[in-house]
Amino acid sequence: MASLFTKIIEGEIPCHKICENDDYLAFLDIRPINPGHTLVIPKKETDYIFDVDDDLLGGMMIFAKRIAHAIEKEVDCQRVGIMVAGLEVPHAHIHLIPIFKIPDLNFANAKPADNDELAKVAERIRQHI
Repeated sequence: MASLFTKIIEGEIPCHKICENDDYLAFLDIRPINPGHTLVIPKKETDYIFDVDDDLLGGMMIFAKRIAHAIEKEVDCQRVGIMVAGLEVPHAHIHLIPIFKIPDLNFANAKPADNDELAKVAERIRQHI
């Protein structure tokens, strides 16, 4: 059965896309810890990040770097933190989270976001890519 993220990749479920290429997709998390919280996923469905092919995993980090720089230009933060939990969806993914301090990297702080606000944030971040 296709993962939630595979359904997003295939367009079956909508998302607030930031950027994509043949191998990766970046889109806003619908339960962000902070505004601009973005997920980066490989388009090849693999459950566990450390099972992702080495070249694909390396490319994913380079892709994420470009997205993180765009987030920093648009969202008020000290840094963009990176987190891999890997338990929420059985499809490898990394979280890019705008932060001011380490405790900001806490999923207990996540809350549902307004769809219109997500669309506005996604558009502003895309302008920096």
